[in-house]
Amino acid sequence: MAFLRVLPAQLSLLLLAALFMRLGFPLIMIVPLLLMLMAALLVTWSQVRAVMAAVLGLASLVWGCMTWLRVQERLAYGEPWSRLAGILAAVALFTAWSGWLVWPRRAQSRREGETTNRMEGLKG
Repeated sequence: MAFLRVLPAQLSLLLLAALFMRLGFPLIMIVPLLLMLMAALLVTWSQVRAVMAAVLGLASLVWGCMTWLRVQERLAYGEPWSRLAGILAAVALFTAWSGWLVWPRRAQSRREGETTNRMEGLKG
């Protein structure tokens, strides 16, 4: 179940990496995003989700600012802008939604704590 919750977050991180490459950032700036993507696959889910939720929240703000800037640019040149605004707003909302999916919830944390306590009880 955790894999299905992290899949949209991974797609959002890849979209963010593509945006950074499009803006001309060097490839080295994309390495932390890819490391977080790989960490989500290798490290325990509870250790990664709070950091990933914060990064995705900031990423949705980046997409919102990019939407605003691109629409203003299109308006200045007298070009059509509504489709661009719709697509980039959808990407910003998808990124915010994927951050909400990985946000730690109290009930999940409690269940994971109970599972950890049961596992420790079996060991000792």
